Amino acid sequence: MADNTLWVGVLTAVTAVVASWVTSQGTARAARIQAETTAAVQRADQRRTARRTAYADVIEQAQKMGDLYWKVNDAHADPDPESRTAALKDLRLRLRDAYATLRHLVRVVELEGPQEAAAAADRLRRSTSDNYQALEDMIGGEADAIQRFNECYAPFWERVVALVAIAREVLQEGAVPAPVPAPAPRARRPWVRHRPGAGG
Repeated sequence: MADNTLWVGVLTAVTAVVASWVTSQGTARAARIQAETTAAVQRADQRRTARRTAYADVIEQAQKMGDLYWKVNDAHADPDPESRTAALKDLRLRLRDAYATLRHLVRVVELEGPQEAAAAADRLRRSTSDNYQALEDMIGGEADAIQRFNECYAPFWERVVALVAIAREVLQEGAVPAPVPAPAPRARRPWVRHRPGAGG
């Protein structure tokens, strides 16, 4: 009887140790999975934030250039030739600086990706060249330059709108839901198998 009781006690102790070890392993695995999931979500969120900033910077810069394009029309309406030419030259310098900033921001979008957003940003950048050439011709005194300049605005703005649409789509696809905590592993209940003849 004493031997059976000893066996039961030893078996119970061993079972408890094994159950504790299994539980700790399950807990460690769940914690590791949770940590990996959280890290992945954080990386995705950081990438999405970087992309959103890059896209917004390009769009904002394009809007600033659009404002300068409207100022070109105002300057061209000046009846005084000298004043008109001086204003147009000043706008040419401002647009040159604005383009340099736009080009840099487009490079950032190309780094952040994805490819469709980078391509849309580059199409926007390239669409400014016709405006600039028309402005140069206006300063040079070409009569039809103002008409060509105004005709360039619609294609330019279409590129802006296209980039906005692509940026929205990319950012919506990149949204990552908050991680769901992994369920805690259930501890196994110790069990005791009675040997034949062990009391009870």
